[in-house]
Amino acid sequence: MEVYLDNSATTGCFQDVAAFMTHIMCSDYGNPSSLHLKGVQAENYIRYAKETIAKLLKVSEKEILFTSGGTEADNIALIGCALANYRAGKHLITTMIEHPAVLQTMKYLEEQGFHVTYLSVDNKGRIRLEDLQKAMSKDTILVSIMHTNNEIGSLQPIAEAGALIKKMNPRTLFHVDAVQGFGKFRIYPKKMNIDLLSASGHKIHGPKGVGFLYINEKVKIKPIIYGGGQQNNLRSGTENVPGIAGLAKAAEILYGDLDGDVDRLYELKQRFIDGVTRIDHVKINGYTGRESAPHVISVSVRGVRSEVLLHALEDRGIYVSAGSACSARKPQPSATLKAIGVEKELLESTIRFSLSVFTTEEEIDYTLQALYDIIPMLRRYARH
Repeated sequence: MEVYLDNSATTGCFQDVAAFMTHIMCSDYGNPSSLHLKGVQAENYIRYAKETIAKLLKVSEKEILFTSGGTEADNIALIGCALANYRAGKHLITTMIEHPAVLQTMKYLEEQGFHVTYLSVDNKGRIRLEDLQKAMSKDTILVSIMHTNNEIGSLQPIAEAGALIKKMNPRTLFHVDAVQGFGKFRIYPKKMNIDLLSASGHKIHGPKGVGFLYINEKVKIKPIIYGGGQQNNLRSGTENVPGIAGLAKAAEILYGDLDGDVDRLYELKQRFIDGVTRIDHVKINGYTGRESAPHVISVSVRGVRSEVLLHALEDRGIYVSAGSACSARKPQPSATLKAIGVEKELLESTIRFSLSVFTTEEEIDYTLQALYDIIPMLRRYARH
């Protein structure tokens, strides 16, 4: 039996999305900048994608910018806004548990003369609004807070943070990395005071290599890629039409029965948590239930190294992660786990299980049985 529980790293593509993209690649393959019929056909797919995503977010179509994924969307948001607004101030705010696409970009901006405040989180991975309020100043030009943490599934108080930011300084821009939240929650930027929002196709059963950035039409932002002037001069380069259309189709499918899918995911998550915590010295990191994401479960197993457990599960056909996939090739202690105060011994004994709409009860039970068999055996081996 094969069980894929690494959906925070990437998801399997919906069959309908793959077929849709294949048709575009093989039949409607024109360049959307071309003036002939093939170009118009391609441009229509981009228009469909913009309409679809804008409708889901309740924003304007002209506020959607397509990118190569969440990382590029984060980079455009942070660097583009910092460069465009530095005369108003050079202070930026983010959190200690952001994705590397935000944290590393912030480090780059520090090298360019910007000052960054990194907000701490509580032991469940949630920021304190009073810390955000204290950090805000007249020089704060941008705040970036992720919607859903990719390692422990903690949810940030985005609406409350957005309201606070605008109350403290209406000119401060609010960016939200929603790569793990889009497709799991209904997110409305206008209502939540979000100026910029990043998302990615391969986290929602769409293709890799495509994402989008919502940019409020009032935001002052500079491009970081120059060339032919596509997408209103904000991101030059021929658009990835099959990817863009596939991203929109995947979002359309996911949001078609969002409530039902999310309810089922929370049930599966609780089934897994109830089962895995029967094992001695196993700890769940972060919030559980509706206070957390429906698909992410971080589990620390005392006495067993995460890499060893990962490969033992792999031998049973079960695929999980020892942390963020973006840093998996260079293992190092998780900044998120350190930020929530996970003890040193457990930093290298933590596994992430992440579910999807394809996950079944049978797969959860199979994984639990494997853990019941494997963990005692690995602990005995470790003692010798």
